[in-house]
Amino acid sequence: MKIRNFCPLILFLGLAIIHAQDDAPDQGSDLEKQIQNPIASLISLPFQNNTDFGIGSFDGTRNTLNIQPVVPFSLSENTNLITRTIIPIISQPIDPDNNEFGLGDINLSLFLTPAKPGSVIYGGGVALGIPTASNAFLGSEKWTAGPSFVVLVQPEGWTIGALAQNIWSYAGDDFRGDVNFFFSQVFATRNLPKGWYVNSAPIITANWEASSGNKWTIPLGAGFGKLFRWGKQPINAQAGYYFNVVKPDGGADSQLRFQITLLFPK
Repeated sequence: MKIRNFCPLILFLGLAIIHAQDDAPDQGSDLEKQIQNPIASLISLPFQNNTDFGIGSFDGTRNTLNIQPVVPFSLSENTNLITRTIIPIISQPIDPDNNEFGLGDINLSLFLTPAKPGSVIYGGGVALGIPTASNAFLGSEKWTAGPSFVVLVQPEGWTIGALAQNIWSYAGDDFRGDVNFFFSQVFATRNLPKGWYVNSAPIITANWEASSGNKWTIPLGAGFGKLFRWGKQPINAQAGYYFNVVKPDGGADSQLRFQITLLFPK
């Protein structure tokens, strides 16, 4: 399945930005802060489309559509539980002429956070990997788990923070390799007038099971976005481009990222 099969999502993003109203939703700056906070007490439904270019010796293209519902729960007057689920739909090149398409491994992150955060916002919990891949090419066939943490600050007009987790395999197919994988995202966002913003949110990873020189993927890049309203529905739309300055052999050269998030403020 080629990248053209995902064009409706990209087209929808373009139309959303073109038809966006000049003003952000009524919630104003408070909602702007919430959309930049990955552990905000806000129900949201992001659709993030990642297209990776230059994979392997045949210069392949991989496409991953991540459906990422975020649902908060109030555990007590002082504590919230934030659930973040990532459901990947993947088109993975396996040779110059063929791609494998299907469901990847689902990841579930659970964060405990203060219900009334201070100037430093933080959360900690566990990341769980579930071997749901529809094909061996699209997943690890392993059950995984590990700690996950996030910390951020939001001075006037800015959001700056980082998320980090490391997962290890503890069960699954004995004929597949062990998983020991580090994932992190450093993010910085500058809010602009009328709901616009610019940001950088590179995803830095390390496969500790890989050979020396093939462990790290480190991208550099930036993007932009807008908080707007389609009818009565608040929507956050963004796009960005990242170039991998460090990558394993056969890893992608660069990534184009589009995201549309449906927001459901209280």
